[in-house]
Amino acid sequence: MIPIHDLLLFGVAALLMVLSPGPNMIYLISRSLSQGKKAGIISLFGVLCGFFFHILMVSYGLTAIFFAIPYAFVVVKFLGVGYLLFLAYTSITSGNKVFYANKKLKKDRPFKLFNIGLMTNVLNPKMALFYLSFFPQFIKPENGSVLSQSFQLGIVQTLISFAINFLIVISAAKMAKWFADKPIWLRVQKWFMASVLTGLAVKMLLTKSK
Repeated sequence: MIPIHDLLLFGVAALLMVLSPGPNMIYLISRSLSQGKKAGIISLFGVLCGFFFHILMVSYGLTAIFFAIPYAFVVVKFLGVGYLLFLAYTSITSGNKVFYANKKLKKDRPFKLFNIGLMTNVLNPKMALFYLSFFPQFIKPENGSVLSQSFQLGIVQTLISFAINFLIVISAAKMAKWFADKPIWLRVQKWFMASVLTGLAVKMLLTKSK
């Protein structure tokens, strides 16, 4: 089992990530504005299933790697450090675009709404890379099954993502107006997230495998 203080730290990091305006948030707000809250919620469940797909792939992948390759923890750790630093760099250098939701999406049926949310995540390789670099810093072989620890982290991340994104869906109009009226938030968010990601990279670098 992962210690409570590590789970809390992971939860805070997951919260910061879901609060960062990104494709999922933009899509959910756009869909809610164009087709209503029900459509936004259906789309959200598709997004969450996409998370589950990547969590399963990464969890079983990490388990196989840790058991099959000596010193795999060290290898994955350094790959994760590099990727987190890359994310920090790109968060600063990305264009400073004002957040605007698309209010003119065509109306789709529930099954298609679900599929769009699902495939948006499943077909995004950056999601798999993020999980692969993010999970290892909180997983320690001495705490038990790597697979079990991966699922614990996945459940925490999914619950936090669901709670925040659900609130976003039901308050989509206010969220869209808030972002449009306060574009400075995007600049602050970029530097803040870069600092968080750099801190996580340093923490991962200092993590030791026993």
